[in-house]
Amino acid sequence: MREISLDRLRTLVAIADRGSFAEAARALNLAPPTVSLHVVELEGRVGAPLLSRRRGQVRPSAIGEALVEKARRLLDDAEHALEEAQRQVQGLAGRVRLGASTGAIAHLLPQALEVLGEQHPGVDVQVAVLTSHETLTRLADGSLDIGLVALPQSAVAGLVIKPWRRDPVMAFVPSRWPCPARITPAWLAAQPLILNDASTRLSRLTTEWFASDGHHPVPRIELNYNDAIKSLVAAGYGAALLPQEGATPLLDTRIAMRPLRPALWRRLGIAHRAGQVERSTQHVLDVLWDLRLK
Repeated sequence: MREISLDRLRTLVAIADRGSFAEAARALNLAPPTVSLHVVELEGRVGAPLLSRRRGQVRPSAIGEALVEKARRLLDDAEHALEEAQRQVQGLAGRVRLGASTGAIAHLLPQALEVLGEQHPGVDVQVAVLTSHETLTRLADGSLDIGLVALPQSAVAGLVIKPWRRDPVMAFVPSRWPCPARITPAWLAAQPLILNDASTRLSRLTTEWFASDGHHPVPRIELNYNDAIKSLVAAGYGAALLPQEGATPLLDTRIAMRPLRPALWRRLGIAHRAGQVERSTQHVLDVLWDLRLK
């Protein structure tokens, strides 16, 4: 079954508004036979007359009037959709899908979103909590536009992965525990531990850090949610290794944060698809890139 063209509906609305085939043809910059053909095709598709001529003026029939009313809404919706698409092309609006870990979302993204809201209020960022592997997979299949991922990562065809920032990994310990000014693998391995689960890059980093001094501790619990880990540290359940993300202050006085010896760094990258980047996506990339040194 053939679909009804918006051009045919636009012709019908123009005739209804002007009461004349000739006036509609002039308004639409069409030849009069083309206007007549549009009406014939519509009437053939509907199976009933849509217009009637009375005293030299063309008016919609009852069926035609109902179709004109719905056609106006369809044409308005189509025009609105085109305007929205043009705004996205111009970078004035758009939807950007971003994937990141809970830590980056909680402590780094809010700064970027605040700036983005001031500079580009029409850009809507949709955020998904994902591991780095999940983020890269969804970037590759087109269901994400930007990803914040732990580094290093193997090259992925069709993706650009750039180093973004480097944050120190710190020891988070209950403040009532006596502890040295700098935390070593030997000291921390002897404490109850709350660590990130094995699906995270941070888990691999901390395992290597302990192993560099010959330690392989077994944590009391493994989680993939940094704020939950901090809550357990505050309760005295154990110590943790977490990145100090940006200038985020440690607000809970029940937690003490200590540097590590040797130092350990968590590196993050920004990933997106190669090739032309939509303007709305570029706006988000630009704002995120400004956080690389903060």
